Amino acid sequence: MTASPFHLSPLTQRRLAHFRANRRGYWSLWWFLLLFGLSLGAEFIANNRPLLVYYQGSFYAPVVKDYAETDFGGVFPSEADYRDPYLAGLIHEHGWMIWPPIRFRYDTVNYHLPVPAPAPPSAENWLGTDDQGRDVLARLIYGLRLSVLFGLLLTLTSSIIGVAAGAVQGYFGGRVDLLFQRFLEIWGGLPQLFILIIVSSVVTPGFWTLLFILMLFGWTSLVGVVRAEFLRARNFDYVRAARALGMSDGRIMFKHVLPNAMVATLTFMPFILSGSIVALTALDFLGLGLPPGSASLGDLLRQGKENLQAPWLGIAGFVVLALMLSLLVFVGEAVRDAFDPRRNSV
Repeated sequence: MTASPFHLSPLTQRRLAHFRANRRGYWSLWWFLLLFGLSLGAEFIANNRPLLVYYQGSFYAPVVKDYAETDFGGVFPSEADYRDPYLAGLIHEHGWMIWPPIRFRYDTVNYHLPVPAPAPPSAENWLGTDDQGRDVLARLIYGLRLSVLFGLLLTLTSSIIGVAAGAVQGYFGGRVDLLFQRFLEIWGGLPQLFILIIVSSVVTPGFWTLLFILMLFGWTSLVGVVRAEFLRARNFDYVRAARALGMSDGRIMFKHVLPNAMVATLTFMPFILSGSIVALTALDFLGLGLPPGSASLGDLLRQGKENLQAPWLGIAGFVVLALMLSLLVFVGEAVRDAFDPRRNSV
């Protein structure tokens, strides 16, 4: 019988079994993936354009392509506004439209509110609007996607740099380790918030700008863990044997020592991801984050603080943020249990 290419080692199977045994963490992972997956298709859930338009025998997909008003019998060659009653009437005369469940994007302003913004929840705006008349639920969906993608990129880039730095520091030790430790002490003492304030006064903060600045200070979180693993493993017999056989230091680090260090690294990844999401939310809350108008959970929390008469703003932002962070913490606990050497040694 041919072996399956996806055959898992007994150790990996035990780790997966321990992960599934933690029911809270196991189901938290699935809920997190479900919510994040839905947010990836935010344009198909919350949009000010129809998903599909049938007009005079032809099909149009406004959600993925721009069309002019003249394509549907309008007068102006500008981009079609499907919420305009005039254009909607022209389309319904010769066809139909299929709308997403929420007929607003994160930046769509509802100009037909019955009360001044922020408007309370209604049949049109399920979670109400913010102080600029934008749909809160749409901003939550787009903001969730942006926050998680930002956190994943920050976690990935910071982990790569931190693991590489910790590996070099721990494997070579001696003077390299000593100089690197002094550098980390100086680097960790720099005022991150003040640097962000200075940068935001010089350039307009954006997604990539914030990612770069936070990465400069976030990579140090894994250095200590990886350094300790490499310091412990560099004098093991199999490492000495590989070195005696003439294997290069880079290959020994990558092939023999790094897999052991990655065990400790993976247990920290969900917590680093949650910290990255909190960092972006905090900067947006303080006004030092993404440009105004961006889909941001921190901006929604800030509006809730400034509009206490509209409790749905703060409550909605708090519930989504607390839910996502709780799910990530539960996943992190399950991963930590799965990689616990005391469990896997049995």
